[in-house]
Amino acid sequence: MAQRLNNGEGSTLIPPQKAAGEQRSSMISASFNFINSIIGSGIIGLPYALNQAGLPLGLLLLIVVAFITDYSIILLIKGGNLSGTNSYQSLVQSTFGFPGFLILSVLQFLYPFIAMISYNITTGDTLTKVFQRIPGVGPDHILAERHFVILLSTVAFTLPLSLYRNIERLGKVSFLSMVLTLTILIIVIIRAATFGPQIVPTENAWAFAKWNAVQAAGIMSFAFICHHNSFLIYGSLQQPTLANWSRVTHVSVGSALIISAAFAVAGYTTFTGYTQGDIFENYCRNDNLATFGRFCFGLSIITTFPLECFVTREVLSNVICKRDLSKTEHVAMTLLIVAVCTSMSLAFDCLGVVLELNGVLSATPLIFIIPSACFLKLSTGRWYQGENLISAVLIFVGLFVMITGLIMTGLYPQDCSHGAEMFYCADANISATVPPE
Repeated sequence: MAQRLNNGEGSTLIPPQKAAGEQRSSMISASFNFINSIIGSGIIGLPYALNQAGLPLGLLLLIVVAFITDYSIILLIKGGNLSGTNSYQSLVQSTFGFPGFLILSVLQFLYPFIAMISYNITTGDTLTKVFQRIPGVGPDHILAERHFVILLSTVAFTLPLSLYRNIERLGKVSFLSMVLTLTILIIVIIRAATFGPQIVPTENAWAFAKWNAVQAAGIMSFAFICHHNSFLIYGSLQQPTLANWSRVTHVSVGSALIISAAFAVAGYTTFTGYTQGDIFENYCRNDNLATFGRFCFGLSIITTFPLECFVTREVLSNVICKRDLSKTEHVAMTLLIVAVCTSMSLAFDCLGVVLELNGVLSATPLIFIIPSACFLKLSTGRWYQGENLISAVLIFVGLFVMITGLIMTGLYPQDCSHGAEMFYCADANISATVPPE
């Protein structure tokens, strides 16, 4: 039976169900896993979010989304304590019964599943541009074929990493992803200083606010969501207490906010109104530094893919098997998930609108609504008192973002240039190499 939180923040909230002798994560390793979970492919869309909302308002929204993310993650674990549960699904089932369990399972499956598809698509689009900078690799070379690159990265990297049973073993991989992300950030900042002045800012580039701010909030929610990993990472801690979990959450979300804000500002100030959903689509093909950034980003999202696969597999196992998977079942389910994701990423080459919808319809309820609703129902006191009032406000804010964001996404869908060279690249002197044909 789960231990209730009645001895202060040093108490264990939910006794982790780990096999004897199984490795556990240190707080540092757990933080790397958490930061890596937050900073996935969604980070490259944050400059576009500032383009949608306006730079000042966009930064304010980013801070608000990060604060709500931090608060709701801790609220999620508190809800687990109040209900005596140790997973997001079991928490919602104990609170809202089978209908709630079913709705959450669908949302919690769809978000990481679509994220994995986007990771594969981004890997194919990004690394093909990198490979074409290799002498002798032209547009007709096999390394310039996105389908081959997706299959190669899946077989060589994402599938083997996804077969791990213990999330703690991904700590070092997550650290590598963090190093790659910081490298990408440095490249974007350098290009903001060296390439940005060559591009004339668009009209209203520095406007305080724009009409698509709610749509931008959906993109930010997609970029920041990590709740589907919360119980997994919490359960991997050596000492899973509320105090330790709060520290891991604050450090992880705070670090992700700093990195995300710097990336968003540097990317947007470089291209202003020309900023696209994938910021790397804005850089010229003959930009060697940007090519290195594409390479780092491709490796980074390859290392993030397994974290999402962990969650997808756990959701399916909870719905179908309702128990721990055997080794054979574990391998079979992992192969099925990766195979379906890979097949869909080979069939589609642009998920811009889908990702926005994923942020509005999946990420927003998982961040704003469900943790707050669970805590509000489980806690004592009236809805307008103390922490209950904050939870009630978050529910209304989440509903507003969902409804308005869905309408705005339909009215103003995200464009997908998909490899088209930007007009300013013709006269850009950013590389000593020969421009592409």
